[in-house]
Amino acid sequence: MKQITLLFFLLSTFLLQADSIKEAVLNDNRSSENVIRDQYRHPYETLSFFKITPDMTVVELSPGGGWYTEILANLLNPAGKLIAAHFDKNSKSDFLKRSRAKFENKMKNNPMYQEVNIVDLNSKLATQDSVDAVLTFRNLHNWLGPLMDTIFENSFHALKPGGIFGVVEHRANPGTTLKKMKDTGYVTEAYAIEIAKKHGFEFIAKSEINANPKDYKDYPKGVWTLPPTLRLKEEDKNKYLEIGESDRMTLLFKKPI
Repeated sequence: MKQITLLFFLLSTFLLQADSIKEAVLNDNRSSENVIRDQYRHPYETLSFFKITPDMTVVELSPGGGWYTEILANLLNPAGKLIAAHFDKNSKSDFLKRSRAKFENKMKNNPMYQEVNIVDLNSKLATQDSVDAVLTFRNLHNWLGPLMDTIFENSFHALKPGGIFGVVEHRANPGTTLKKMKDTGYVTEAYAIEIAKKHGFEFIAKSEINANPKDYKDYPKGVWTLPPTLRLKEEDKNKYLEIGESDRMTLLFKKPI
């Protein structure tokens, strides 16, 4: 009888999580331009794989324009908390400061986002052992080198023991050199796992939910040749639209208990 009760509880919890994520993905606060990208980014499947629930405290690393923030802020409101670790507001780069300011304005102009706590990406992110999950989507290629070490170290610091570290990233072919990773924007799974383990994370699982077998990963402008960037503009545009967004690894780690 106890086993049946436990199974029922686990099933109910899973269904509640799934319904909450589905509602967040379908929420009306999302921009139409972002919703179009669901076919490539699979937010429902990805957040389900990362086991994100509405009562969690979650750090989103380098949220950019807020593609995932639109979903996470809805999912975690009101029971959870979202911390967005954006570019340093005092950065010497005008581009980075503009990006941060644009994100902050987006958060201020919609009641759904006003509870989002914005911190600097190069900070400790949160009090030690205080967050349930740290997530990053398509950012590792921008951090290759010492910055990646710093961000992974700070993520480990912020996570509770047993906390989740979820990574989605453009996936390079095995054996790709670090230089080529920097040049093309594609990172090998082996490198991502190596750096995560270096900073104490335990590798749990990977998923192919964000894979794209059409992506042959050899383009004039690297991964930015593909949508949504389309750096070559009209040159071979239809060909790259047919390929779609990049092939991506989806990796799940945790902080050991």
